[in-house]
Amino acid sequence: MTPRHLILGLQHTVAMFGATVLVPLLTGLNPAVALFTAGAGTLVFHLVTGGMVPVFLGSSFAFIAPILAAKEAGFSLAAIGGGIAAAGLVYALFALLVLLIGSERVRRVFPPVVTGPVIVVIGLTLAPVAVQMAAKDWLLAVFTFLGAVASAVFFRGLFQMIPVLVGVGAGYLLALLLGRVDLSPVREAPWFGLPAFTPATLEWGAVLLIAPVAFVTVMEHIGDILTNGRVVGKDFFVKPGLHRTLLGDGLATSLAGLLGGPANTTYSENTGVLAVTKVYDPLVLRIAAVFAILLSFSPKLAALLQTLPQGVLGGISMLLFGMIASIGIRTLAEAEIDFTHSRNLIVVSAILVLGLGGAVAQLGTVQVAGAAVPLKVSGMALAALVGVVLNLVLPQKLELAELTAGEERLP
Repeated sequence: MTPRHLILGLQHTVAMFGATVLVPLLTGLNPAVALFTAGAGTLVFHLVTGGMVPVFLGSSFAFIAPILAAKEAGFSLAAIGGGIAAAGLVYALFALLVLLIGSERVRRVFPPVVTGPVIVVIGLTLAPVAVQMAAKDWLLAVFTFLGAVASAVFFRGLFQMIPVLVGVGAGYLLALLLGRVDLSPVREAPWFGLPAFTPATLEWGAVLLIAPVAFVTVMEHIGDILTNGRVVGKDFFVKPGLHRTLLGDGLATSLAGLLGGPANTTYSENTGVLAVTKVYDPLVLRIAAVFAILLSFSPKLAALLQTLPQGVLGGISMLLFGMIASIGIRTLAEAEIDFTHSRNLIVVSAILVLGLGGAVAQLGTVQVAGAAVPLKVSGMALAALVGVVLNLVLPQKLELAELTAGEERLP
């Protein structure tokens, strides 16, 4: 390990920092715990995959909506942690399934026509959350948004790769100048200390509300691993194998849930850094993970992050959540999905309507500890499930028939 490795690792830490701490700030979880579990989860992932895949695991935005729903339903943070830990086990089940059926079949089950609109749903489902926070202080929200946009469009070098940090920093500085930040918690917090871990508890209601989202994030994982492999020039589906990357992601998520952190996911922000720097050494990502763990041992930093005004969080969320939806659209565009075919229109339309409309499939109830717990699939999980089924059931020859009919109508 050289000083160059340390600098590159720190750059990856900066790239993941804004999004990783934003998720706990939006959901009421502890940012210091999120940093610790992101770093520890990344190291677990590299251990499971033999240190071959250059990825960083940070807080997953897909879990924001179910975590907020669980809090609104009255579940404690400990119960929410149990639900997140259970979501990690869903990854492990998928890993076993991939090992049994082979990764090539998985590619066919989750094509871009399914993964693209699901990612769109993830972003647009969170849009009301961003607007509600921005409405707390539109001045701070707009200033933060414009700061991030200016960083991404007009800056160069490192600052172009950290628009989230630049935007939040600009908004926070304006809030300080306007006297809209209470710094007393920061002054009272010590410089060093253990993160405030929240041991998870098992409550089936929270598990059934949160764990099914893993069905969606598994598709996100598959897309991220494919993208990472294209950047690096390797097929990670083959070596170390998709089953290992899924298992590593799942174990990292379970670890995070057990300690009170948000669910983890492979970060496209760090894949973007790989593409820019052309440095693909997985060691650099492990160094970034160690930096994240070290940062988690500063209660003063955690207190500072928790003083961020809602307007600042809303402004940066408008950009981030919109970018998630845009990535879904880009997935469809890069795959050159032809929407003149009814088959593609049907699959995408069903996913968008069910996901954005908040549809719920009530499957009955199960008896847990003498109590009836509703068993249902809703939102993103239901949309993804229906999309996969439609893609498998609708015949490919439907498109051929349409093309033939169109040719016959030509003069």
